[in-house]
Amino acid sequence: MNKKHTIKDIAQLAGVSKGTVDRVLHKRGKVSQKALESVNAVLSEIEYEPNLIARNLKINKIYTISVILPDPSFDSYWQPCFKGIEEAIKEFKAFNLSIKTHYFNPEDNKSFITVNETVLNLAPDAVLLAPLFYKEALKLVEKYNQKKIVVNTFNNQVESNEIKHFVGQDLHRSGRVAAKLMEAIAKKGKITIIHIDEKFKNAIHMQEKEKGFRNYFLENANSEYEITTLKLKRTNYDTKLNDFLQENKDLSGVFITTSKSYQIAKIINESANNKISIIGYDLLDKNIDLLNQGIIDFLINQNPKQQVYLGISSLVDHFIFGKELSNETLLPIDIINSENASYYIE
Repeated sequence: MNKKHTIKDIAQLAGVSKGTVDRVLHKRGKVSQKALESVNAVLSEIEYEPNLIARNLKINKIYTISVILPDPSFDSYWQPCFKGIEEAIKEFKAFNLSIKTHYFNPEDNKSFITVNETVLNLAPDAVLLAPLFYKEALKLVEKYNQKKIVVNTFNNQVESNEIKHFVGQDLHRSGRVAAKLMEAIAKKGKITIIHIDEKFKNAIHMQEKEKGFRNYFLENANSEYEITTLKLKRTNYDTKLNDFLQENKDLSGVFITTSKSYQIAKIINESANNKISIIGYDLLDKNIDLLNQGIIDFLINQNPKQQVYLGISSLVDHFIFGKELSNETLLPIDIINSENASYYIE
């Protein structure tokens, strides 16, 4: 039962030539219906499993994967992606793979378009994309699909049937988790959702987090919280936030939807109303420092390193091992406080 069957063995059992078996296994060339049925019957009986790695090495096909992500020099949230990519390259170095990284300015949708157009011209086998700009991403995914380039996304989800696989968190559920945490720590009163640095209308990840947060309180008929939204731009966020705090002295909680929690928390801590509960995202060093000082209450870890690693792994499984791409891989929503933060820091 455990015998390793060769093509010659299968041909003898099926009563056909080795060439016929080869054509059936590799799905190339013409085979009669009778021969096809005979070979498949033998394959089923012996539970034949092809050596996909050896096959790919033999045909000498080098699969090219382009990873497109925001430049970490603009936003350190993306820095851990380096390690995720390095781990994937190291783990899969024995296979015929070429993994290249391309960076765009996360504050400039034109940069996003330009980098993707460059990758389109390179015509890789697959793209792992952080679709930070929703509208532009939809159009680019369509172009990739026209060129038969497989598209996987990570971190931000884009609704498109042409995207084969998504890796990240359920952002709506993430917002609900933040809301439940806020309910447990903030006194009754006004809570503000703060978006910073990105165009809200084109940032689905912010919208989904806000929807989840608001829906949690809307479903609680006895809620005594008033939920408001504040959108801040990078250029004048400090002035606008200080003005907002002056005008809302009854503010009891703040939910920050991006990794820039430290910018908001520092200003709040220096204000007259420094008892505001703060929940934000991501394990940036500055965020961790404020978390350990008790200025930030909770951080939700989105784990960008694991996202990019799993995104590449799914493409390797597809190309090298012939596995079908699933629709999505959802990561756990890690809740970090000062007591467990050290376990998440490498």
